[in-house]
Amino acid sequence: MELTGAQALIKSLEQQGVDVIFGLPGGAILPVYDPLIDSTIRHILVRHEQGAGHMAEGYALATGRPGVAMVTSGPGATNIVTPIANAHMDSTPLVVITGQVASGSIGTDAFQECDITGITSGITKHNFLVSSAAELPRVIAAAFHLATTGRPGPVLVDVPKDIAQSTMEWWWPSTIEELDLPGYRPSSPIDESAVENAVALLATAERPVLYVGGGTLKARATAELLAFAERTGIPVVTTLMARGAFPDSHPQHLGMPGMHGFYAAVAAMQRSDLLISLGARFDDRVTGRLDGFAPDAKVIHIDIDRAEINKVRRADVALVGDVREMLTALDAAGAMPGSLDAWWRQIHEWQRDFPLTYDEPSTDGPLRPQAVIEAIARTAAPGTIVASGVGQHQMWAAQHWKYEEPGTWINSGGAGTMGFGVPAAIGAKVGRPDRTVWTIDGDGCFQMTAQELVTARAEGIPIKVAILNNAYLGMVRQWQEMFYDERYSEVYLSPDLPDYVKWAEAMGCVGLRATTLDEVDAVIAEANAINDVPVVIDFRTDAAEKVFPMVPSGASNDDILVHPRQRGGRA
Repeated sequence: MELTGAQALIKSLEQQGVDVIFGLPGGAILPVYDPLIDSTIRHILVRHEQGAGHMAEGYALATGRPGVAMVTSGPGATNIVTPIANAHMDSTPLVVITGQVASGSIGTDAFQECDITGITSGITKHNFLVSSAAELPRVIAAAFHLATTGRPGPVLVDVPKDIAQSTMEWWWPSTIEELDLPGYRPSSPIDESAVENAVALLATAERPVLYVGGGTLKARATAELLAFAERTGIPVVTTLMARGAFPDSHPQHLGMPGMHGFYAAVAAMQRSDLLISLGARFDDRVTGRLDGFAPDAKVIHIDIDRAEINKVRRADVALVGDVREMLTALDAAGAMPGSLDAWWRQIHEWQRDFPLTYDEPSTDGPLRPQAVIEAIARTAAPGTIVASGVGQHQMWAAQHWKYEEPGTWINSGGAGTMGFGVPAAIGAKVGRPDRTVWTIDGDGCFQMTAQELVTARAEGIPIKVAILNNAYLGMVRQWQEMFYDERYSEVYLSPDLPDYVKWAEAMGCVGLRATTLDEVDAVIAEANAINDVPVVIDFRTDAAEKVFPMVPSGASNDDILVHPRQRGGRA
């Protein structure tokens, strides 16, 4: 069967089970958009290529399946670089297809030419510049294999326009060998001696902590984690990227560690004598000053990416492999600590003395952002998905919403990309149309990608957006207040410019506003009752509110700052 390269590309995506593409057409990718008309694949037309990438990320994080985005060459390709970098940092499986100028024009500075494979070489697992139509099925199959196996991540496929227009005889690779990926070994056999060493280390531990990272979600190891934790009785902390990997309601869960983590989680890691790291990478936002991090702890590091082992913290025992398989192996080997009664008594004291707290909201405003999040959460259906932008609101959403299952917390962790929330929520809703999807956003983040609400309205994707509008770049303001003598340089945004209600309405959405505590529940109820169009709520929040606890940048976790009312608290 003879097909054009463009037809082969779309057929290859269908072979991979792709049900949706987020994208924006342009000259170089135009040939591929023609056969898309006849495809079963749904296309979501975005208003900016960055939105396409973040939607694909949200889809992937909510479903566990790879997200797909397609854009044109030049600025279309460079506009999606930020989502690619974001996906790379957070190990999110993406396949990004970019158009490219005709093969003969590459290197001539042709109109809308850019070296996108060169630009993205450091932020993709791999990228391909397609050289013939005949190799498109192999390249697409390889791209999905790479994106979804081992440590997941983004893969880019750059397709010159003439390749899309030329013809080939259709074929489909039937074996892994046909993908032609020499040296790529995404899995490793279990090292039985390392498992034995881990069992021995655990047997002598008196203050162990299960340090759960995003790799646990990527490995779909949440059931194994729950079983292992309950059998051993070890306390659990879940990083920002692992929220939902272990139920917040579980008595063994201490919450999130790190710069804005729960006090008991931070303190337990600091005082532990054994850290069992599950798909976590000892990020600087978790460790604080590295030479002061968990000074008495030995480390069992489980990670599918060998490059993570000993990269930041030396591992006493390294288990290279899939988290789910490694937990199963540890269970089979009978890994078990001794009595943890004294350890739990200490942890319960920390939880009692330093719970998550904030000042009581006043009845006449401005609103406490934490109270707004808790109010939304109270009426949210089980399994509601929460997406966020980046900043104070992200930390409050991670702290004050209870996550009970995987795939319900979607955020930008490693890259910290402002503007992530709205498009990621759209992608999540496309992937999980049965779920309610809320975006907890800040006014600064919202202004970066709010145009994608037009996409949501046009495509019938009814997400709900809560803007915690404090009229500032809030996290930057917090740092300037605390560490720059209250010198507020270029952080004021204005609460009324733009008018978020009118802006939402102009984009075909419902716009609501709450300025006092009495109005909060009413607007949330109204938003919950609307399920056919997107809803945006402008919550007027207190600009002076800060995120606590907080470990100052460059400080040890022992220097954790708690809420001012919790005087004298140190880990």
